[in-house]
Parts: sequence; C-alpha cells; structure tokens
Amino acid sequence: MADPAPPVTQDALLQALSTVIDPEIRKPVTELGMVQEVSVDAAGMVRVTILLTVAGCPMKETLTRDTTVALAKVPGVNGVKVDLGVMSDEQRAGLRQQLRGGVAEREIPFARPGSLTRVYAVASGKGGVGKSSVTVNLAASLAQSGLRVGVVDADVYGFSVPRMLGVEHRPTQVDDMILPPVSHDVKVISIGMFVPGNQPVVWRGPMLHRALHQFLGDVFWGDLDVLLLDLPPGTGDIAISVAQLIPGAEILVVTTPQQAAAEVAERAGSIALQTHQRIVGVIENMSWLELPDGSRQEIFGSGGGRAVSESLTRSVGADVPLLGQIPLDTNLREGADEGTPVVLRNPDSAAAVALRGIARGLATRSRGLAGRSLGLSPVGR
Repeated sequence: MADPAPPVTQDALLQALSTVIDPEIRKPVTELGMVQEVSVDAAGMVRVTILLTVAGCPMKETLTRDTTVALAKVPGVNGVKVDLGVMSDEQRAGLRQQLRGGVAEREIPFARPGSLTRVYAVASGKGGVGKSSVTVNLAASLAQSGLRVGVVDADVYGFSVPRMLGVEHRPTQVDDMILPPVSHDVKVISIGMFVPGNQPVVWRGPMLHRALHQFLGDVFWGDLDVLLLDLPPGTGDIAISVAQLIPGAEILVVTTPQQAAAEVAERAGSIALQTHQRIVGVIENMSWLELPDGSRQEIFGSGGGRAVSESLTRSVGADVPLLGQIPLDTNLREGADEGTPVVLRNPDSAAAVALRGIARGLATRSRGLAGRSLGLSPVGR
C-alpha cells in the first residue's frame, strides 16, 4: 500500500510561488506583493489570488499559466485555481516606491554617478545604413550571453525596433511608471508602441527631449548591464539630448563601406568632441556580399569603416577602433521582418557570426573609473 501524500504546507506553496517571475518587472510575484492569498483544502486543491498591477495587464495569461505550473509541482497538490485581482491605488504606490528604491520620481538611473550600466548610443550620419538592425542584434546577442539588456528606440520619426524585436503589445503603465515589454530577454521601449497604426510622429525639439526623458526616467528598467539607444541619423536634437541626460553614454558609429556614407558618419561621430562623450568604435555594415563560389562582391565599395575609424582617431586624439564588418546577408533582413534577430534565428549565418563577435567585444570591455566614487577619503599629512 502506497504511503499517503504529505500534507501541503503554506511554506511549500509560498516557496513555489517565489519561482513565478512577473514577465514585465522580472521579479518574483512574492516580492512584488502580488500574492494576495493562497490556500489548500483537504483534497489538495489549491486556490491562489494574484493581484495584477492594472486591470488590462497584457501578461495575465502568462502569469496564470506560470502560477498554475509552479503550484502543481508541489507534492500533494491535486489541482490549482488561479483568481486574478487588481492592486489598489495604495498597493500600486507601494510597488512604485519599492521598484524605484525610494529615489525621486523621474530621476534617470543611468545618469547617477554610481550607475554600473553601460550605455551605448548607436549613431549614424545618414539613414539606411542598418543602424537599427545592428542595435537589435547586438542587444539580443548580449542578452543571450546572460547580460541584462534594454533598448530605447530613440529614432522617434523612423521607429522600427518593435517590429525587429517582435514586440506586438503596448507597455503596461502603473500610474506614471511604465513597464517595458520584454522580447528575446531584451526590455524595449519605443514611441511606436504609443501611436496607432503606422501614424507618423510630427514633433519639434522640446517634445523629442521630453519623450526621451520619459523613456529613460519613467520606464522601470531594473538593474541593467547594458542599455542601447538607437539614435536617429544625423546630429540633431536627440543626439544632443542624450549627451545632456546621460553624460556617460558612449557612442557606437555605424557606417557602410561607401565613401560618401563614411564622410557623413565622421560628422556623426565628431559630435562627441562637442558633447565630451567617448566613442567606443566604428561598425561597418553591408561590407560585402559572399557569393556561392566563396568570393566576395563589394557592392558598396570598400574601406569606409576603416576611414571613419582613422579619421575619428585623429579627431578625438584617442583610439577609435573598427569593431567589426558585417556582410550583406538576406538572413539579417528576414529576421528583422519576422521579429527574430538573426543572431537567434540563424546563428551560423555570416552576419550573425560578425554581430556576435562585436557583441562579445562590448560585453568584455572593462569599466572605466570616470565619474565613479572610489570610496576614498582624503587624510591630512
């Protein structure tokens, strides 16, 4: 005769619930005050009430599924019933305060002197060089390596990041705090998530600055290792606002091999001289087309990336390396259209290999000491 199942304890149920991660905030539901009550009857039937941050939470089905799966694994549980409630105003206020760590609202966490988040502003001199494709693939590759990554689609007029990362729903808003969607383990925010259809955005400088400030200060990013900003082409308002809002942001310049594009890219990189930002390096996209016989056809010429690297090195008086060359690859375009970056969709393709190599270099860069407290106090002699 089989031994009877052990009684299900409250501690066992709470332990199981601690493994349920809120898909937007990326923290256990037990830490966020989302578990209102949980109980079990003599027959092993568990009933739990999970409080959503807002009534229209797009992740409620995911939360219901994950909660059911977690509780069903507890020995002695024979069934699970998940009820969904909604946080009160007081509970939401407490959650906002908890997530913001008690700091002032609208403060940009990446601008704090002690921030350990690497912020890379991906810039280009002109449109059409593949800057957004580079951004989303670097983000996906860095996330795949285990880093916590976020992307701000700062190209307000030409936003494309949501499609490239396969984001289909709007962010959840908890009062004045925005929870960014997560796709391929990358947190992402874009103005494209707030405008209906394919409606254009017609804004002037102050509105652009305000939108960027909200993306950086009102969005709950959590503890990121890397934040990538996909900038609009050129040296306009957004590039200046990034320098003002996140002085420690570093610049990645994207160009093609074409000399005309390279000359424009040099101007985009040279803005660092006026904003006092560091240029991490240059990425050359569309470098060549690999033909079936193994040869390469340089459709856009050659040498543009190297020329930008050398020119910026002379201008800033510090090494600005060519970080990598990305070949033309139909897999890159297909992945962008389908919402799955090529580094995940076709990891062995030529473009994916090149992009992962660049991402590895960014991931292993040592952190500088500029702007960081060393915890030392001066002592008199």
